[in-house]
Amino acid sequence: MPAAFGLAGVNFHTYTGAWGTVTYWNAYVANTQMHGQGTFIDPRLAGEQYPLAGKLGNHEIRHTPDLVTSKLAALHFYQLALPAPRPPKGSFDEDGARRGESVFNGKARCATCHVPPLFTEPGWNLHEPSDIGIDDFQASRSPNGLYRTTPLRGLFTRMKGGFYHDGRFADLNAVVDHYGRVLKFTLTADERRDLIEYLKSL
Repeated sequence: MPAAFGLAGVNFHTYTGAWGTVTYWNAYVANTQMHGQGTFIDPRLAGEQYPLAGKLGNHEIRHTPDLVTSKLAALHFYQLALPAPRPPKGSFDEDGARRGESVFNGKARCATCHVPPLFTEPGWNLHEPSDIGIDDFQASRSPNGLYRTTPLRGLFTRMKGGFYHDGRFADLNAVVDHYGRVLKFTLTADERRDLIEYLKSL
């Protein structure tokens, strides 16, 4: 599941982006998963790509009275107010992180997509799977076949579950290896270590 914190200013909130923002998911979950009495409309779910959703009628739900929709704005406001957590004191090398910031913004080209201080792209933050050097398995299950540039604040919370939408990279070393191949950059051992400390500091 994508993080529910640090989303203020971030466009698209799911890993594949196409499913929209927190507001979309709040309405979707409240009405289709929690069986709330409200309104939810997504005509894309009636198409051939999602036969079960169409069969269940999940593409258009309308209840009278609507007990959900009036609560969505306050929930959305609350969620956007959740700051990304700060990494625990002592969980990264502060000097290394300071040096790693210049590697992040320069040689490793991370900031090309993970633009500080949002650490995602302001505006359109979706990419073709080939742009990031991975398969389209998850993206192809969404309406537009794209992946979102995930914001990196609070990245330390993913240390135990793996990185990327499916946890395919066990640690940050594996992520750096992957992007070194995709973006064709080479780091010294010190630069790699400092970059990882910076990522741990976000």
